[in-house]
Amino acid sequence: MANNLVIVESAAKVATISKFLGKSYKVEASIGHVRDLPKSQLGIDVDNDYEPKYITIRGKGELIQKLRKEAKNAKCIYLATDPDREGEAIAWHLYFALRLEGKIVKRITFNEITEVAVKDALKHPRDINLDLVDAQQARRILDRLVGYKISPILWKKIRKGLSAGRVQSVTLRLICDREKEITEFIEQEYWSVKALFKMSKTKGFEATLEKINNKKFELKNEIDTQKVIDECAHNNFIVLKCKNGEKIKNSPLPFTTSTMQQEAAKQLGYSTQKTMNIAQQLYEGIKIEKEQVGIVSYIRTDSTRISESASLAAKEYIINTFGENYLKQNEKNNKKSKNIQDAHEAIRPTYLEKNPASLKEYLSRDQYRLYNLIYNRFLASQMKEASFITHSIKIQNGKYTFGASYQKEKFDGFLKIYKEADEEKSSKEITVVEGEELTLIKIDKNQHFTKPKARYQEASLVKTLEENGVGRPSTYAPTITTLLARGYITKEQKVLYPTDLGEIVNNIMLNYFDEIVDVEFTAQLERILDEIAMGNIEWKEIIKAFYPNFDKTVKKAEEEIKNIDVTEVTNIPCEKCGTNLVVRYSKYGKFFGCPNFPECTFSKPWFEPIGVKCPLCGGEVILKKSKKGRIYYGCENNADDKCSFISWQRPTGELCPICGDILVEKGKNKKIVCVNETCNYGKENKTKKE
Repeated sequence: MANNLVIVESAAKVATISKFLGKSYKVEASIGHVRDLPKSQLGIDVDNDYEPKYITIRGKGELIQKLRKEAKNAKCIYLATDPDREGEAIAWHLYFALRLEGKIVKRITFNEITEVAVKDALKHPRDINLDLVDAQQARRILDRLVGYKISPILWKKIRKGLSAGRVQSVTLRLICDREKEITEFIEQEYWSVKALFKMSKTKGFEATLEKINNKKFELKNEIDTQKVIDECAHNNFIVLKCKNGEKIKNSPLPFTTSTMQQEAAKQLGYSTQKTMNIAQQLYEGIKIEKEQVGIVSYIRTDSTRISESASLAAKEYIINTFGENYLKQNEKNNKKSKNIQDAHEAIRPTYLEKNPASLKEYLSRDQYRLYNLIYNRFLASQMKEASFITHSIKIQNGKYTFGASYQKEKFDGFLKIYKEADEEKSSKEITVVEGEELTLIKIDKNQHFTKPKARYQEASLVKTLEENGVGRPSTYAPTITTLLARGYITKEQKVLYPTDLGEIVNNIMLNYFDEIVDVEFTAQLERILDEIAMGNIEWKEIIKAFYPNFDKTVKKAEEEIKNIDVTEVTNIPCEKCGTNLVVRYSKYGKFFGCPNFPECTFSKPWFEPIGVKCPLCGGEVILKKSKKGRIYYGCENNADDKCSFISWQRPTGELCPICGDILVEKGKNKKIVCVNETCNYGKENKTKKE
């Protein structure tokens, strides 16, 4: 007969933990939250000290009745929900939903689903941490106020189904701001000079022109660059300085949620949501033969801390597998970021003896690849740093100084098992001496153009959110997923672009809710939530400080924002019923639809003439949209394969007077430039409005 009831969050953990604890423990699952704010209303009494109204989540009534019955018969109830703020809040809600007042109730947490961890947690129970609960409540209520107050404005002014969010809207702003930077960027031409020298034992080595008359320089055109090359041809290349040294590359830290998402995106091509879904499976348990085994520790963490037992196990494994010289020495205390909560350990394998190769037959391909990444990253974090022999060479040619830097691996260390996606490749050893005259094989000039910052991919976006203190590890994946689902952003070949719908929503947020989309303000709220979790601030104080001004802003926006007309009537007749089509808006952007919908369901892709003739065939240039929502310009004759003209920049309709290629507008000043990168033609647009 079970005298104790253990309640976990996920049903996937029940069988495993039951096996660990035996017949005196009954293990049940809450299947996530059991109470929440109601969906049909705000659920916060703003006139009564911002008191939240919690209700039973729809569909959870039968489960709660079952758990109440089990709790009634148990002498002790252990609330074993996840070891974070959300898990603490679920435990607190369970306490009230199951009517546990007067019962013996204990809170336990474990960072991994192993027998040792679970039994150790039972030996160290505690009370529910109300400070963590209050931090979660504050976050939930702030998010509810922002979402439920701003979203209806978007429904009314644009269309139904849109949403705003405290973290979501800041993330959208970051993506839109980056797109604006790229659109307004004007590339600048520059040139470089590289020389290839002969070396007796190798094919040669390359050096780059670094200084002219011992000063940094800029070569902006081919004529000046060719002059440099011509002058170098009349002088000898002499080794001015040759310096050898050693470079150390420290072993990486074990994974946090953020770094796991970033590396999984870069090395495996996984989206943040896919990474979290697979990691959750590895944490909750994989069926190995007849047993369910959790093979990684808790996956929502911003800490790089490792338990002493895990560290000792790693040291033993490294010595036995690779040798003692691969073991990290003199462990340094890593400085903690101001945003780290350090509630639990970094992400690591729970059983080092279960290496990826031994589990491959039990894992799906995606599970295996992520587990392999986590496993090797953890081991690498406990291994010795890699070292390289470095060669730095300065070469003189008259007034020109060339430089070369190379390295050769001396000791692989952690690189034996783990390399990051952007890992530098080892090079070669250079054997030259000072005063040596080098034999030139060839000297080349290369044209380059400055480039804007790259558009965000999921990995770089997560990194930016983390660096700016926006959101928490558990929010990154759902935030990006929501922006994609709403049609605010789109993803093409892993790159994130804002859609025109996203731009419209972002502009409303910038104009009327600038504080909500301010990165520093959002980061400051996160820091305040951390203070609440530490018991330093009463949770309702943050709501009282935030809501009054926010409410005034909402009311002002409701009055001032004009409806955005998304049903513009055109002169294009419907091909089914003859009625003039209208421009409508879907989550994917604009399209032409029949106003007689649903009686007439005709629709066609949206396009808009821009008043410019195609520079190739004279047809109309129209603004189009890719399947992913990106705007581009094409000829009306593209569809009939009569014309191939397509451009990401707005064309002027003219051809370049130098090379005959197409001229386009670029940057916020609408500078007219040639699309041919080898052509230098560019002039200010004299027709732009001042």
